[in-house]
Amino acid sequence: MAEPTVGAPELTVVVPAFNEQESILPMYERLVAALEPHLAGLEVLFVDDGSRDDTWQRISELAVRDPRVRGIRFARNFGHQAALTAGVDAAAGRAVVIIDADLQDPPEVIPEMIARWREGYEVVYGQREQREGETAFKKATASAFYRLLRRITNVEIPVDTGDFRLMGPRAVAAFRSLPERNRFIRGLVSWIGFPQIAVRYRRHARQAGETKYPLRRMVRFALDGITSFSFLPLRLATWLGFAVSLLSFLYIVVVIVLKLLAINWPGYTSMMASILFLGGVQLVMIGVLGEYVARIFDEVKRRPLYLVGESTDGKVGVTPPERRSS
Repeated sequence: MAEPTVGAPELTVVVPAFNEQESILPMYERLVAALEPHLAGLEVLFVDDGSRDDTWQRISELAVRDPRVRGIRFARNFGHQAALTAGVDAAAGRAVVIIDADLQDPPEVIPEMIARWREGYEVVYGQREQREGETAFKKATASAFYRLLRRITNVEIPVDTGDFRLMGPRAVAAFRSLPERNRFIRGLVSWIGFPQIAVRYRRHARQAGETKYPLRRMVRFALDGITSFSFLPLRLATWLGFAVSLLSFLYIVVVIVLKLLAINWPGYTSMMASILFLGGVQLVMIGVLGEYVARIFDEVKRRPLYLVGESTDGKVGVTPPERRSS
C-alpha cells in the first residue's frame, strides 16, 4: 500500500481500464489539461484490468513520456471494483480521484471537486444530472435501483452517483482498511462517513469501445450492492414465511369447516396450486439464502482481492497489501 511521503503528489487520479486502448491517450491529455493549473503535484495511475488489446502498451508508452504517469497491470481480469481498489491502494497522492477511462465522466469536473475538498469536505462525489448515450431502459432501471437501495439500507448512499469521486487522506485511509471482497465501492465510501458533498455534472456518451457492464453484469452488481448493505431480502423471507403459514392455517380451518358441514368440495386443483405455490416460495427463499451464503464462502477463503502481474516501475509479481478490519 502506498503511503504519502514528503514530496508526494497532492492528487492521484486512478483510472481503471479494461480493453480501452482508444481512450487511454485522450483521457491522459484531458486530465493533464484540466488539472495542471490547479495542482502543485499530480500522479495519473492507470490500472489495466487484464486487457486483451493494446491498453497496457499505451499505458507503458505514456509512463515513458511522462514521469507523472504510472501503470499497474493485473495478472488477469479481476473486475472493475477490484481495479478501483488496487488504484486506491497504490496511490501516492494525498487525495485520490477515481474515474473510468471511457470519458463518460468528464475530467474537467475534477477541479471543482478539488475546490470542495479544499473547503473541508473529505469526499466529493459526482452526481449525474443527465446521462447521454444510454437507453431509456438503462436509465429507468438505474434510477429505480439507486432509490430502492437508499430505502432498504441504513447507509445514506446518494442517488444518481457512480464511482467518480474524490477522497481526501482520511477517507483514503479508511477505505484501505475495508476488507470485503464483494465490493460495492459507492456504498463503502458512503459508509465510512466524513463530510461529503455532491458535484453535479452531465455524463457524456462513451467516446470509444463498448460498455463493460451488460445487463447480466449490472444485475450482479446490483445484487452485490443490496446484499452488502441490506438484510431486507432475508427479512422478507421471514415475513413471507409467516404470511404463507397464516394462509395455510386459514385454508385448513376452511377445509375442516366444510368437512363438518358435509359439503363436498373436490380439492385436487386447489391442492396442486397450493403445493406448487409453496414449492416456488421455498425455492425463491433458498435462492436468497444462497446469495448470502455464497458471499460468506467467498469472504472466508481470504484470497487476495487482486494480483498485480507487472507495473511500469518494474515491480513484477506485486501482490496487494493485507486488508484488515479496523
